Amino acid sequence: MNWHAILAIYRFEMARTWRTIWQSIISPVISTSLYFVVFGTAIGSRISEVDGISYGAFIVPGLIMLSVTMQSVSNASFAIYLPKFTGTVYELLSAPLSFIEIVIGYVCAAATKSLIIGLIILATAFLFVPLQILHPIWMLAFLVLTCLSFSLFGFIVGIWAKDFEELQLIPLLVITPLVFLGGAFFSVSMLPSTWQTVALFNPVIYLVSGFRWAFFGLADVSPGISLVAILGFTGVCLGLVWWIFRTGWRLKD
Repeated sequence: MNWHAILAIYRFEMARTWRTIWQSIISPVISTSLYFVVFGTAIGSRISEVDGISYGAFIVPGLIMLSVTMQSVSNASFAIYLPKFTGTVYELLSAPLSFIEIVIGYVCAAATKSLIIGLIILATAFLFVPLQILHPIWMLAFLVLTCLSFSLFGFIVGIWAKDFEELQLIPLLVITPLVFLGGAFFSVSMLPSTWQTVALFNPVIYLVSGFRWAFFGLADVSPGISLVAILGFTGVCLGLVWWIFRTGWRLKD
């Protein structure tokens, strides 16, 4: 394993983050803080509690998941799309690097950015609502796994995209609706029985449910099932990345 090359890619991507810190980190944190104000105040005044948890605190895990998934996909997809757009991806492919080393460098950098944003939003949440994290280790584990899995997915999206419009298509038209409908702002138990069954087909609900369980000990889905779902999604993404580099799909066009 060429750790020097991995570290070089990682440092390059992180350096780009610090150069654009307002766009990369501060802007998502401010946007999520507005969700706290709007949903916590406007809707929280009408819904005082959900399963014994104040509504303002209840939506914190969902808001963190919303921001983390969006940022993971966007950061990783842009990171690999930019070399494709400028043509420098051929230099990367011709370098003495395995596809595993390339993926580790880009994905870990994107996951680190998203993790930083998630932790900042979590710290910001304490300014708005009283929070208690019952299982901090599991909370961090779910957060890290989500950052890694969606960064892998974003890496695939960046390779798939042929232009900047397609690059934004998946985060805006797929990830955001799935998170909003995945229990970020409500409990599945609040839905009619038919829609509760339909909601279980939304893969994001397993992420939000497991993450919320780490905070409050309450979950719409068993935490074990949530963990298996995240690991399964990560495995599928790894398989797709292996196939992409094996065939050169969208990389050597």
